[in-house]
Amino acid sequence: MTTPTMDVGADLPALEVDPISRTTLALFAGASGDHNPIHVDLDVAKSAGLDDVFAHGMLSMAYLGRLLTDLVPQQQLRSYKVRFAAITPVHGQPTCTATVTSTDDVNGERIATLELKVTLADGTVTLLGEALVALD
Repeated sequence: MTTPTMDVGADLPALEVDPISRTTLALFAGASGDHNPIHVDLDVAKSAGLDDVFAHGMLSMAYLGRLLTDLVPQQQLRSYKVRFAAITPVHGQPTCTATVTSTDDVNGERIATLELKVTLADGTVTLLGEALVALD
């Protein structure tokens, strides 16, 4: 794996995800153990006043995790945190991005701080986050 250049201000290669399908939601529910019916049962979603089911927030967080491990080997991750900002509707198409906001020496390591974001095709930001990664 070749780590991309981590210059401050650099937009790193994005991860574009296929639109979220009902099958993806069902599979993620099984894999994660999160069987909240609002994510898979249309009747439950409608009874809550929604038009349809929506993705688990942790699914978007998992996609961001995949972006990070596509960028750097897992052993270089030092921290990863997110804040959920909006729901991802079924059929929404997330794009995960990372921008280098700083590089610093921390405890003898060169560390890059990455601003993370998940954005839908309509511009809605569903997740905001930050990761610290050790540089080679």
